[in-house]
Amino acid sequence: MKAVKFGGTSMSTADSILRVAEIIKKDRDRRFVVVSAPGKTDGEDKVTDMLIGVAGAKGKERAERFESVVSRFIALCDGVGLHGALDGELAQIKKALPSASYCYILSRGEYLCAHLLAELIGFTFIDAADLVKFSGIAYDDDLTKSVCKAGLKGKLGVVIPGFYGSNENGDIVTFSRGGSDVSGAIVARAVNADIYENFTDVDGFMTCDPRLVPHASTIDVLTYKELRELSYMGANVLHPESIFPVQKANIPIHILNTFNENASGTKIVPTEEFLAGGHSRKNHMPITAIAGRQHFFSMHIDKSMMNAEIGFVRRVLSCFEKYGVSVEHIPSGIDSMTVVFTAVDTETCNSLIEAVKQEVNPDHISLSRDIALITIVGHGMKSRPGTVARAINRLSHANINLRMLDMGASEINLILGVSDSDFERALVALIGEFEV
Repeated sequence: MKAVKFGGTSMSTADSILRVAEIIKKDRDRRFVVVSAPGKTDGEDKVTDMLIGVAGAKGKERAERFESVVSRFIALCDGVGLHGALDGELAQIKKALPSASYCYILSRGEYLCAHLLAELIGFTFIDAADLVKFSGIAYDDDLTKSVCKAGLKGKLGVVIPGFYGSNENGDIVTFSRGGSDVSGAIVARAVNADIYENFTDVDGFMTCDPRLVPHASTIDVLTYKELRELSYMGANVLHPESIFPVQKANIPIHILNTFNENASGTKIVPTEEFLAGGHSRKNHMPITAIAGRQHFFSMHIDKSMMNAEIGFVRRVLSCFEKYGVSVEHIPSGIDSMTVVFTAVDTETCNSLIEAVKQEVNPDHISLSRDIALITIVGHGMKSRPGTVARAINRLSHANINLRMLDMGASEINLILGVSDSDFERALVALIGEFEV
């Protein structure tokens, strides 16, 4: 049995929706389907972006903006031969629109899309609000697990909207953008699927950014751990939080391309299963992929005998927690430490520096606002000596200054820090070195 999720591009036009219907019909195991809202086309924005505009308007303007969404769905219905199929749902939303919440409005793209697909393929529509549960605005995994399992027990052939659920008050609450991936994983776990298929508009995860390296290839097998490292560094084929429900149940994920049936895609498998030899890659390179992100800040703190001060690091990090700043990496020495963190506004940054000064009284503190991080990922690094040396030498030969180096405890990732201005050159140089 398979749980299947189709992304916004897959649901963006009548032709693509008809293609989705054919994909589902070709495999009788595809009995649980989760969909996103229609994505961007050549002439129209993503439906979710259109709905953001609706939610931001009031009164007559809100109603007028919603008409463009109505027109989009009427055209989709007409295009797949289901004239008037959504008239009832659209009328219901229009009635609720004047006092509707922000999340309710944003979620209607997935809601309408799921109704349309269910009608087209003869499946049952089940509202995500009845399956995915939040406490306030926080996702409640334990409650969702039990409610979703009970709600889908004995069901076969259902379509569920992604991206949202409901809280204890019955209010609609949404995940972050791309959250339909998470919804699909929740459904896969609830029905104990053999596999979670995630259909998108690319052939799978790539060994590096194809915009920089045109010859980048598709990775045939990834582990959960490798996926987390790559997703963190911007390889956004899949929502980074979507692996957690299926990871706990050891359900593999298969990334597939709706528009390229010949592509084998990328399979994401349990780490332990991969390491035990349950899967092998087409190539046996120690490096699986290289990815990176720009525009981090770094705070460098010097203080003599820092290592002798019990709680020094905790006190520094408490300042970041106080101002709600996410810390990315903390390379350190005997008398110094560097905190790499996500970019913040100038006021927060100045307040953070002052807080650290008051908390630990450093000898010196400095800030850099132009750090790029590059991660080299692969389980094979553990058994191949010289990976770090090769990376450093390659950057040196390319005349790129290495500003930070951090080897993950799991030894499947090596993180290098360079200046933003050197980011693309460093990425290309490292890709050339490791031939990914």
